[in-house]
Amino acid sequence: MIILDQISRYFDPFALSIVVGGTLLTTAARSTVADLGRAWRSLGLLFTADPEADARAARVSVNRIRELAEIRNVSCADRVETAQRFLVRAARALSDARNSLEFSRWASDEIESRRSRDRATIDVWRGMADTAPAMGMIGTIIGLIQMFAAMDDPARVGPAMAIAMLTTLYGITLSAAIAGPIAGRLERLSAAKLDWQAAALKQFELIARAEFDTVPIKQKPVLRNVV
Repeated sequence: MIILDQISRYFDPFALSIVVGGTLLTTAARSTVADLGRAWRSLGLLFTADPEADARAARVSVNRIRELAEIRNVSCADRVETAQRFLVRAARALSDARNSLEFSRWASDEIESRRSRDRATIDVWRGMADTAPAMGMIGTIIGLIQMFAAMDDPARVGPAMAIAMLTTLYGITLSAAIAGPIAGRLERLSAAKLDWQAAALKQFELIARAEFDTVPIKQKPVLRNVV
């Protein structure tokens, strides 16, 4: 009971609504619905994403596609089975490409699009980390105003001061212990993911160049002596 009583002192619904509610409303106001949805879904990646394992699996799939392209041609690239949706998409683009330049343009646009989406998702969490302390300061000011307004009633001074302190605590905690670390981890995961995806697309570009840009060496005619 003593422990529960101590913990309950750090919980105040009003202070929590000021910081968490204000942070969420501010973040929603400056983000798109798509960005907010990706930010929410990104929480699952914090525990499931493994870029190193994905990179190893991608190298195996790329080697299989290269071998198949050498035996047949790039139009068969999408026949290699892989569990990675990115490689499935890239292999389909490779098999449908009419020349190496077309695939190179697709690869560049794809990586840039993925980088832009990841950056927008990370910015949602960065924005929360930046906003939370400001919401905590707003709550602190509200608590101080209530405290000064109740100076003639000592029983009301304590709760008002508690709101002022708790909102500061909630703002710092939300920023430094939740949103900030999430943004930092997502940033590292994104960088590692884009590294292996860019490397895979680079190998696909080499396969496309070998298929479309290699000019066969014409056999020189044999000169014979005319009798």
